[in-house]
Amino acid sequence: MRIWSLLLLAMPIFSLANEPILPLQPVKQLDAKKVALGRSLFFDKRLSRGEQVSCASCHHLHSHGADVKPLSSGVNGALGELKTPTVYNAVFNIRQAWDGRALSLYDQVDAPILNPKEHDMSWPEVVAKLNQDKALAAKFTAIYGKGISKHTIKAAIATFEKSLVTLNAPFDLWLNDKSITLSDSAKAGYELFKRYGCISCHQGRNVGGNMFAKMGTFGDYFADRDTPIARADYGRFNVTGNEQDRFVFKVPSLRLASKQAYFFHDGSHNTLESAIATMAKYQLGRNISDTDINKLVAFIDSLAGQHREMDLDNHNEE
Repeated sequence: MRIWSLLLLAMPIFSLANEPILPLQPVKQLDAKKVALGRSLFFDKRLSRGEQVSCASCHHLHSHGADVKPLSSGVNGALGELKTPTVYNAVFNIRQAWDGRALSLYDQVDAPILNPKEHDMSWPEVVAKLNQDKALAAKFTAIYGKGISKHTIKAAIATFEKSLVTLNAPFDLWLNDKSITLSDSAKAGYELFKRYGCISCHQGRNVGGNMFAKMGTFGDYFADRDTPIARADYGRFNVTGNEQDRFVFKVPSLRLASKQAYFFHDGSHNTLESAIATMAKYQLGRNISDTDINKLVAFIDSLAGQHREMDLDNHNEE
């Protein structure tokens, strides 16, 4: 009897070990006060020149954690060069940004602050401005044991972003317990996802985000695109200078892809169906039928979980 009990306890672990996708889990041992402080900074427009934008202006937490536009607008309406990626589940990425230039969420905070097309600030300016808020300065000292600095600002924002994990996706619930219902179309889509080879790049907890890949393995995506090649299209080459990294990007997570408004680093596609067809053509060398695309959409939709930020009414996003 004891042997059978042990076997039953081991079965879920064994089945998950054979799955290329794993359920999302929250990051453990996050300091609640640091999360709350980071959240306030995430919505704080004082981190931008002229107090025009905040992190939340481009990362819409009430929806999918990215922008609803192909390219985001920074201070004075300056247009960015790359599609804003979702901040949800970004903690599970091997690196941050499309080209992987940031090693961590902590490192990534520098990019929007210093970019003249985003917040257009310097760290001394940000620190000086926030230090004018005596209550905020006291809060930093109480939480970090030190005052407002580049380090403590970045640490607080990164801690908040680590908390942005979407849980209880229908697919995850089904993975953990196969007695839980998952639609037939979603299950069929998952089998197609593996059979077509999508799983070779989109796997792990984040269904992506854990490797780099060239955009256009089975065709010249950029030659066929309507717009000319820009520097941002060079991807990881801009970081490493290695020719083999030209047009290479971090594989995006599909966790909230069904909620997105635009797709790819250039924001060139505005439906998930067209994005799937394009990926099939250029990354897999396949033409996929509309019937199979619809099943793949159903599967991808089942990957979307929830976070309390999606349900809050007190967002100040633009």
